[in-house]
Amino acid sequence: MNKKRSSSIFIQNSFFSTSSNSASNTILKDHSVLDKGDKQSCTQHTTRFFSSSPSLSPSPLDQVHESPEIAKLVMEYARKRQTSASLQTLMKTGRGEFLHKTFPTKTAASTSSDGTDNNKNNKKDGKIDFHNEEVENEGIENHSATDKVLIQVAGFLRRELPIRLARRVVDLSRVPYMHELNSVRQVKELYIHSFLELVNFDKKIRNMEQEEKFAKVLESIYERHAGVLVQMARGAFELRKAIREGQISFDDSSLQNKNNTHTSASQQKQQQQYYVNGKSKHSHSTKKPVLEFEQLDECHAFLDRFYVSRIGIRVLIGQYLALRQKPVENYIGIICSKTSPYQIVKRAIEDATFMCTRRYGDAPDVIIKGKLDFTFPYLPTHLHYVMLELLKNSMRATMDWHYNEDFDIDDIPPINVVIAYGNDHEDVVIKVSDEGGGIQRSNMKKIWSYLFTTADPKIQEGMMTFNDEVDHSVDSPLAGLGYGLPISRSYARYFGGDLSIMSMEGYGTDAFVHLTRLGNTQEPLPT
Repeated sequence: MNKKRSSSIFIQNSFFSTSSNSASNTILKDHSVLDKGDKQSCTQHTTRFFSSSPSLSPSPLDQVHESPEIAKLVMEYARKRQTSASLQTLMKTGRGEFLHKTFPTKTAASTSSDGTDNNKNNKKDGKIDFHNEEVENEGIENHSATDKVLIQVAGFLRRELPIRLARRVVDLSRVPYMHELNSVRQVKELYIHSFLELVNFDKKIRNMEQEEKFAKVLESIYERHAGVLVQMARGAFELRKAIREGQISFDDSSLQNKNNTHTSASQQKQQQQYYVNGKSKHSHSTKKPVLEFEQLDECHAFLDRFYVSRIGIRVLIGQYLALRQKPVENYIGIICSKTSPYQIVKRAIEDATFMCTRRYGDAPDVIIKGKLDFTFPYLPTHLHYVMLELLKNSMRATMDWHYNEDFDIDDIPPINVVIAYGNDHEDVVIKVSDEGGGIQRSNMKKIWSYLFTTADPKIQEGMMTFNDEVDHSVDSPLAGLGYGLPISRSYARYFGGDLSIMSMEGYGTDAFVHLTRLGNTQEPLPT
């Protein structure tokens, strides 16, 4: 696979970012932080935004950032609306089919008899409207269509990315128990830094000189955020370890109010306490109720939002940067118009076999069946990630279940992969079946929990020093931090698909990957 075409997502209005204190102050120095006409208080900004975002509750501005100006700027962007996009929209934008929205021409078709410009339409049905990014430049007609596409996409990203980054900064600032962990703080600082870089850039991108400078900014952000996936997994690992070692425990007294209809959800949240090193963050009590990491629903909901948002940001930036490269046959940016599930599965098998052989000295055979000769538009990197995760899990389970002193690779049952699609060609379905002993029914919900893993604790500790320059790699062990399955499901769901697991304890497991062929499903942007 072409490693340069790493997974990313193209969308219209994005927000979320963070920054280190020193860097943020430098970037902010020459930037007008607030609109002069905005006289409302920070509290009003916070309340207005969160009143329409039930998954987030108001956070004190000093939680967002120690600088009131930066905190208010983040909240200002976080209140703005995101815009989701579909796979079809990304492809059409890359082909220049929406250029008329940014570079309108006064033709008979675009102008009505009363002189009204018909191109000036508002956003409808969730589709991206680029008209607000209309470029007013006398020489713009001399640009090639490719240049115009890049200017259009860059203008969109300049508007969208700060919004997505800002939302994640707010979320990172208020997530219970995790926001004080070093790993999470570092990610927040990184997001703030990227956010301020973007808002400090020219608001309108009108020519190729500006576009080239903007591309360098996004290249830097893309590379800088490469290790965020592992960094956040480390944060979750740190939390779980702290809970098990008794450094953090929880006061479940607030849970007693769950059946009290007179107690609001916000009041229940305020009543909940947690303890660091045995001392309450809200009192001097030393009560230490036992609570497993997998039971922290709010933390897991936060991680789901964070990773889904990150996928979107990576796709948007990756799509734009890929459009700037030399064209590759059958590719529009990072989207392959003729993605072959069969070829992707074959590559994933090769990678998983390499990883399994390194660990066990050999690996089970994999048999591919079904529809092997069709293609459809998709992101190959996303599908490869999902298939690699499922295959390495199946290989590890199979080897562990059948391994004994008289081990013979010929006695190891093969893993079966079936590729299919329905009569109406709505979905592509890939099934991975193994005879690796299955999963206990009591663990079925936990497999979607971040950090749930049956890997050796020493391997988990070793993952703390794993190279975080990449999202996923064959250099990693077969099992480690435990975020593989939930992240894979997020990748599958991003453009309307899904990932499900069915298991028979004592025999084996079937995993089903559903992918939409039509490509018209909007990305599920988190609040």
